[in-house]
Amino acid sequence: MSSLLSWLVLIGPLALVAAGALPSAQANAAPRRTADRTFVAALVAFAVALLTAVAVASGGALVSGTLGLRGIGLGVYADALSAVMFVLVSFIGVVVLRYSRNYLAGDPNQGCFLKWMALTLAAVLTLIISGNLVQFIGAWIATSLGLSRLLLFYGERPAAQLAARKKFVASRIGDACLVLAALLLLGTFGTLDFAGLFAGANAMKAAGTTSGAVTAVAFLVVVAALLKSAQLPLHGWLIEVMETPTPVSALLHAGIINAGGFLVLRLADVVSLSGGALEVLVLVGGATALFGSVVMLTQTSVKVSLAYSTVAQMGFMMLQCGLGAFPAALLHIVAHSLYKAHAFLSSGSVIDLARASWTPSPGGQPHPARLVMALLAALVVTLLVAALFGTTLQEKPGAVALGAILLLGLVHLLANAIDERPNAYVIGRTVVLTVSVALAYFALQAVAEHLMASSLPATLPLRGPFDLAIVALVVLSFAGLVVFQSLMARHAQAPAWRALYVHLSHGLYLNTLANRLVLRHWPRTTPVSSNVKA
Repeated sequence: MSSLLSWLVLIGPLALVAAGALPSAQANAAPRRTADRTFVAALVAFAVALLTAVAVASGGALVSGTLGLRGIGLGVYADALSAVMFVLVSFIGVVVLRYSRNYLAGDPNQGCFLKWMALTLAAVLTLIISGNLVQFIGAWIATSLGLSRLLLFYGERPAAQLAARKKFVASRIGDACLVLAALLLLGTFGTLDFAGLFAGANAMKAAGTTSGAVTAVAFLVVVAALLKSAQLPLHGWLIEVMETPTPVSALLHAGIINAGGFLVLRLADVVSLSGGALEVLVLVGGATALFGSVVMLTQTSVKVSLAYSTVAQMGFMMLQCGLGAFPAALLHIVAHSLYKAHAFLSSGSVIDLARASWTPSPGGQPHPARLVMALLAALVVTLLVAALFGTTLQEKPGAVALGAILLLGLVHLLANAIDERPNAYVIGRTVVLTVSVALAYFALQAVAEHLMASSLPATLPLRGPFDLAIVALVVLSFAGLVVFQSLMARHAQAPAWRALYVHLSHGLYLNTLANRLVLRHWPRTTPVSSNVKA
């Protein structure tokens, strides 16, 4: 495509920068005008994103030249991956900024809040369409700094300060990893332009060779991604950002937190050259997904429960990347972002929703034998429907494993359908629903693979017994989680279960230990009114 058309993609983030460039005092003096300006800028960015997606779909990737030397400078690289993320994040930005118009109405710092929301969103969009790694890192750091301002909107709150400090430490470690990775890539390939990096990585893959520098780069990228997406054991800052306004939580959990996954997908050609780096993603991602899912069940705060859900979902995404299911990971990002943005923005109505959806239970918990039958049925349906789409555990372990975990979420529905007073109509309808969910899941996987064929490496097969053991362990762990959820409801009053519940509700105290460590080396200072006002 023409270089001029590629440069026009920058209009999206530039519109948001222009909207957020007002001094804070002027933004606060006319909050309604600031809200209109930022919302219109978000609409412009969304329109540009849609046009970019159409251009990429019809004519291929939009790749500009680089204003700089050796791939270091300003450029645009918008392929299918970038186009999907560009549309997704800009759409969420439109929704969140529109929501913010009324959410903070009357707050003396509403204008400044909207200003930093626009600037942070601009940084995320710039990251997505960056043409080289230096520009990517600059946008990566700008996103982190903008988010820190938003996290400290109520800077006088000690919990907000603590969360911002933990995030600052994790972010700076991640930044250092990316800078070092960039230096190694520049020394290996002689450029940091994405087109050149991908060509060099694919040449290495075709030759069946790699280098120690590229292996080191893969590990550095993985570490940066894990830190950005709040994976174990540095996940605690994400749980404590509830001190910030709800629109920030929505933008963070539905957009910014995905930057770690996008980093792995953007550099998937490089990361996939190292089996060890992929195995780190599998182990850390799988452990985080299981941890977040278990702890989430014990939370009484709606927002904290959603935060642990995000930790778990990011773990699933990293697990998919580690298993080589890169298109599946992108699909997961899209689905999770849309769901989580809605969940946070509607969290204030959760009581009304719960009351409206309540129905009387026929009584009791599913019999253990029927629960096991439901578990087996979910796994059998997964394998059968996967086979219809030509998806096997050997060839696409990530897609099959996540499909099984998805259907395990329907186990209690299946168990209840065959428990108490079995009814042929109810059983049949539940089975049809289960099969329909499996069909929809694997159909979407096929669509994602087709759309991303030119942007992401093909799904990797099992690399050996270790991968097979990990996949089996992941599926069995979540099957065990289903059983645990049932047992916890049955034995909620038993002393041992009550003690376990307390420990889990505190996240096994991992975040408490992190808090103590941070406070020991970075003691609290006199509370400030708010850093975001600057």
